[in-house]
Amino acid sequence: MSSAIDPTCTGIDLERAAFNAAFYELGLRWHWDEETYDGLRALPGEREQVQRYLQTRQAHLLRAYDAAFLTDAILETKARCLLALANCHGHPARAGFDWTRWADPRWGEVGI
Repeated sequence: MSSAIDPTCTGIDLERAAFNAAFYELGLRWHWDEETYDGLRALPGEREQVQRYLQTRQAHLLRAYDAAFLTDAILETKARCLLALANCHGHPARAGFDWTRWADPRWGEVGI
């Protein structure tokens, strides 16, 4: 985890950081790295991206939770996190926020 300033940070990095922060806030030990997020971004919208991730990487959760419920919870939390990040002093991803491994196994998963 680096706190060095990354001059190549983009709005895409901030979006991905907001998703990762949302996962953490919801108690999900998920982390979308650049490769994962780039692959999901090929889909037409965030709802489709989250649902594809659920279906392909977290299908076990769909036995306990409705896909729409999970997707709504993630997108609502992501929107709130994105707003908070965008309003931070300076660019949070450049300050190392994006490089935080929210899915670090030291944090217990509590679920939604």
